[in-house]
Order: sequence, then C-alpha cells, then structure tokens
Amino acid sequence: MFPNSGSSAYLLSHISRAIFLAAFVMAKLASPLSAQTKPRVRSITGFIRVDTGKYKDQIADALKVLRNAKARYELAGYEVQTIRITTQPFPEYTNGMTKEAALSFFHDLDAIGKQEDILIGIGPALMNEKDDPAEAELLGEVLGATTHLRGTVVVAGNDGVHWKGVHAAAGIVKNLEAHTDNGIGTFRFAAIANVPAYAPFYPASYHQGIGHQFAIALESANVVAEVMAVQRDSEVTRQALVNELGRQARTVADIADKIDQETGWTYMGIDLSPAPGKLASIGSAIAGFTGSHFGTSGSLTAVGTITSAIRDINIKKVGYSGVMMPVLEDTRLSQLWGEGAISMDQLLAYSSVCGTGLDTIPLPGDVTEQQLERIIGDVATLSVKLSKPLSARLMPAPGTKPGDRTAFGDPNLVDTVVQPLP
Repeated sequence: MFPNSGSSAYLLSHISRAIFLAAFVMAKLASPLSAQTKPRVRSITGFIRVDTGKYKDQIADALKVLRNAKARYELAGYEVQTIRITTQPFPEYTNGMTKEAALSFFHDLDAIGKQEDILIGIGPALMNEKDDPAEAELLGEVLGATTHLRGTVVVAGNDGVHWKGVHAAAGIVKNLEAHTDNGIGTFRFAAIANVPAYAPFYPASYHQGIGHQFAIALESANVVAEVMAVQRDSEVTRQALVNELGRQARTVADIADKIDQETGWTYMGIDLSPAPGKLASIGSAIAGFTGSHFGTSGSLTAVGTITSAIRDINIKKVGYSGVMMPVLEDTRLSQLWGEGAISMDQLLAYSSVCGTGLDTIPLPGDVTEQQLERIIGDVATLSVKLSKPLSARLMPAPGTKPGDRTAFGDPNLVDTVVQPLP
C-alpha cells in the first residue's frame, strides 16, 4: 500500500512526475546539437548522358544547375566542398572511337574539368565479365594522363564476383602507381562491388539512366562525433543519431526538392554515409562511443550502431549510406594506421556491418599485382556474400617499404607510415 493511498491527489502527483521525467528525457534525446554543428555538403553531383557531339553544351547546362544548387545550400549556411558531373559508363559513348580519338576526347573533357574547377566521373570501364578488358586498359591510360577525371571497374554484382574485373582493377592500380606523380593516380580509381547507380561519392559514381538528375553527398562525421561524445547506452546513442542526422538530412533534402521543382532536374537522394574530413574524424567519433581508440573492442558495435541509425532515417537515400573509413582522408585513422593500431582485416570486418570497404589504403610500393588481386577479391567476395555495396581504393606508395612514410602530395590526404602486408 502507498502512503495515503486513498488520496487521488498523491497518485496524480506521482503520475505527473513520471510523465514530466519521461518528457524531459525525450526532449534531451531529441534536442538538436549546437547551431554550429552542420554537416558539410561534400558534393552536389549531377548526372548526364553524354552525347559526344554536344557534350560541351550538356556540361554547360549541368553547371548552371549545380552552381545554382551550391548557392542555395550556401545561403542556408552549408559549406559546399565540390560540384561534380557523372556520366554513364564511358564505353557506351566511346564505342566506335579509335583509341587515339578516345584519349583525345578525355583530354578535352579533363581540360573542361580544370577550367570549370569540377570533377568528372566517367563511370566504370567494365560492368560485367563479358566486357572487353581493353576498356580497363584505356581507363588506366586516361586516369594516368588526366587530373580531374575519376573512374572504376565493377568487380562484383548480383551475378557474383567478376574475376576478370578483379584482375583488371589490380592492373590499373599498378599502372597508376608507376605512371603518375607519387602514385597519386590511384586516388582517382576504385574497384566497386554492388555499388548502385547514382552514388554521389567519387570515384564510385556512375549512372545508366537518361540524365538530368542529381544527388547529394554529406560530410557528417562531425555530427556523429558530437552525438557520440556523450557515452551512453547503444540504443540511446542510436536514437540520438537517428534524430540528429535525420534532422540535418531533412533540411538538406527540402532544399534539394525545391531545386528539383524549379529546374526539372530529378533529385535522386542523399548518400547518408558520415564521410570524414581532415577536421572531422570518424575514427575520433567512434572513440567517443567506445571510450578508447578506434580499432579496440566496441568499434564494430559503434559502426553497426551508426549503420542502424542511417537505415532508420526515412528520407530518399542513394549510394553506400554506410560508415566510411578512408584511412588517408581521416587524420585520426591515418595516425592509427601509422602506429600499426588498425589493419585492412579490421576495416574489412567493420565493413561487414555496413562500412563501405577499403578506402584510401596506403600500401608498400612493391606490392604485386597478384597481392592486389587478392585484396580486391576479398572485398568483392564479402560484397557478394552480404549483398551490400563495397569498394576498394588501394594506394601503393611508389618506392616505399614498411616503415617508410607516404608522400602523395595531395592536400586532401594525410600522409602516414606504410605497414607490412598481412
């Protein structure tokens, strides 16, 4: 019996107190982060179906839309890092060209990229096992001779692992290591597995549609970091991520919907992968959850928690929408790699709960094509087993051996110490 149990006033006071406490907890959970905590828009990516007879006009038309979109986001307080243009798989529009004509075309396309300060994704060289391996060789030459183009080879799909693609991808990596300054060309290429069309992140972006579409990529590791800075139960953390990432994503999507309505370019969705940057580390964000550095026990749970939150956000999504762990683009991950505190096997294990694969992985310069094939094959096999998008962007540092420091010379990358191959 409660004291004074006959008093309805007593019961009402306790019920009211319980309701108040529950409301207080929910309000704290749902309350937005500091006004300054906004994700950066990594890219606004426009998709065009290239006609080699009028591609300059097509690019000019796309740039008007993309630059208007950039201005709209900046007016709303978002920093926009890049605008990008992505084509259908390039063999579809170079078909019938001589090799010399194709190289000349891509030289001109790269010149437009430099002049307009944009990146251009030219799509996969190989989509399936029936495609001509010569197209992969052409892609390697194109990426080796340009700076503003990005490309891929598909190494797995719903039909299984594409072993010819795996072999071709490894060959491209070694070619770019040997024939670009400091091997930086490897940054412009990825082997992709089960990555859907309309992904806005590079190099994986491609499409097979009619064009006149766009998608958004966010750099939101800072949002995840602020949520995970408070150690709490994983479910409470997950719900806080749903609330905060969802709030940010809906604001970004609302602007995209208006652009869609005003321009006639179809908005395809947002890739919610919380991409890191030099000043916003996903490695540090996860350490806030585990209480120790990224790579220790609890890291896989943290990746799974972020993934679950992303999946529960009810907006139009594209691309990976998973946890990105690019070693050379994340200051903390680069440091941990250099210390030998994280490995490829760990990153691939985390990708089983919806990371995005092996991204910007520094390797010794003497890594062989066969060793690269085995690494890419592991990524492709895991992708097929789990039916999920993964990719491999492997970056051998020319002339280095374990213990040496990379020197890629790119402002977007954080150099680190090369580790032995497992």
